Amino acid sequence: MKEKLLSELIAPVIEDMGFVFWGLEYLPQKNNAILRVYIDHADGVTVNHCADCSHEISGLLEVEDPITNAYVLEVSSPGIDRVLFSAEQFASYVGERVQVKLAHPVDGARNVKGVIKAVNDDLISVANDVTTYDFSMGNVMKARLKPTNAGVKK
Repeated sequence: MKEKLLSELIAPVIEDMGFVFWGLEYLPQKNNAILRVYIDHADGVTVNHCADCSHEISGLLEVEDPITNAYVLEVSSPGIDRVLFSAEQFASYVGERVQVKLAHPVDGARNVKGVIKAVNDDLISVANDVTTYDFSMGNVMKARLKPTNAGVKK
């Protein structure tokens, strides 16, 4: 899978620069592709951080050439509505709201919204007012936190 290869190439560069490699999305399209790389840092991520990482990633990809067609590189912070790429990331947000798109339906649903209740190894539990959905990380196509406005002052 292209995303796995790209992650293996890019993660060490990001980590050597002092950032957390949060994950990446490779989105091939008809005429070009989008390579979106997410970085994080305990002190936050600035535009200059993204530019510096973009410069390093571009150099690496020029040398390694893992993408043969045209692509656009985007580097950004995961943000508060961050995409979750691993079971470990899910585990960090137990108790938070999430929206998950599954490859294969669980209890008749492919789109699951609810609160992350538990993570045991590769098994994730998300509950809403109706039911609890249990699925493996391998079944997740895309997952994104859905922060609420609780605590936000108006």
